[in-house]
Amino acid sequence: MKQQPLNGLTVLVLEDEYLIAMEIEDVCRESGATEVRLAASIDEATALSGAAPVDVAVIDLNLRGQSTLDFARTLQERGVPFLFATGMTDLSVIGPEFATITVIDKPYDTDTLVGAITATVRGGAVQTCQ
Repeated sequence: MKQQPLNGLTVLVLEDEYLIAMEIEDVCRESGATEVRLAASIDEATALSGAAPVDVAVIDLNLRGQSTLDFARTLQERGVPFLFATGMTDLSVIGPEFATITVIDKPYDTDTLVGAITATVRGGAVQTCQ
């Protein structure tokens, strides 16, 4: 039987690349997530996260030139754990307010993604993964 470290979780994915979002959804479901909500825009993510609680969010830092940091601040204020999954190389845009947030670099493998989500939900140590 496959290990399911995300068992029972509701995961919000804010990602504007459809194939990447679908891959994250598949990985989360295969790892036991009960629900995966996909959003390609900040407006969609705001609606999906406000409709019902989410346990954790995976956020791309940049949606076709638009920063997602304000949305991340909103999650942080509401106490929703999240991590950044990004292809950006200049992480100085994140700033010190998100110094404790996990960042994984695209492309990432399944184990890295699941490990980062699991650590984020558990309030794990700060990590920057490749």
